[in-house]
Amino acid sequence: MADRLAQVSGHISNTYGRGLLADEVAIITGAGQGIGKATALLFAKEGAKVVISDIDAKRLEGVEAEIKAQGGQVLSVAGDVGADDFPKKIVDATVAKFGKINHIINNAGFTYDKMLHTTPDDAWDVIMRIHVRAPFRLIRQAAPYFRFKGSKENRSIVNVSSTSGLHGNVGQANYAAAKSAVLGLTKTIAKEWGLFNVRANSVAFGLIHTRLTASKEAGATIEVDGKTVTLGVPGAQKPLESDDKIYAGIPLRRGGTIEDAAGAVLFLASPLASYVTGHTLEVTGGVGI
Repeated sequence: MADRLAQVSGHISNTYGRGLLADEVAIITGAGQGIGKATALLFAKEGAKVVISDIDAKRLEGVEAEIKAQGGQVLSVAGDVGADDFPKKIVDATVAKFGKINHIINNAGFTYDKMLHTTPDDAWDVIMRIHVRAPFRLIRQAAPYFRFKGSKENRSIVNVSSTSGLHGNVGQANYAAAKSAVLGLTKTIAKEWGLFNVRANSVAFGLIHTRLTASKEAGATIEVDGKTVTLGVPGAQKPLESDDKIYAGIPLRRGGTIEDAAGAVLFLASPLASYVTGHTLEVTGGVGI
């Protein structure tokens, strides 16, 4: 036991190339901003060679430049995760550049909120396409680089879910159903690929301060199949360090930061979680306990 702890501790460092994910290769979708960007920066800091993707090529260029400026190794593959050719495009690019894949972090996504009785088919279908179909197709495309016996390398799938997928949420029938489906997909991967030393876990975020949880009145939008979709929550409060009244329902009395979120993803991908698979890690500040 002491030897194992020493081995794991030896991975920990604040120096690029010498951290928890040293010489490992991670694909991270939705890495142009928010949780995905914070995860890419943290993974690179912990020694991973990161392959970042986002539909916004300009934002992606900025993240790539930031990682390179700090000494990290990075490859950008811009594109729509829901496109039919995306999985082959990013997997082929990753293997051509780095020769292998250790981790896939399925983070890309957005909300398209409507009350159930007013949700049109296209709002349902696009959320399912991005949050369920896209992760499934990317994982399936990468299967040859995960499904082989005898590897002692640290390898994992981390799928981003939500507390909406655990408990449902008003105005999010589509999103809640999709994020619930992610949990079943993750558990199935854990059972099918465990014999190949591949772990699969989900992370269910509560309130993390991003454009999806900011005030809808702030005007953040995304283009979806030619339509402009407004993101955010009507009347949402601005993030504060601590506010007992606003955050009374959260034991830690604050919302989470994107760095909080990235740390949880790192844990699940790292050797520190080497015996954790099929699990859903709730990152909520204590909500739901």
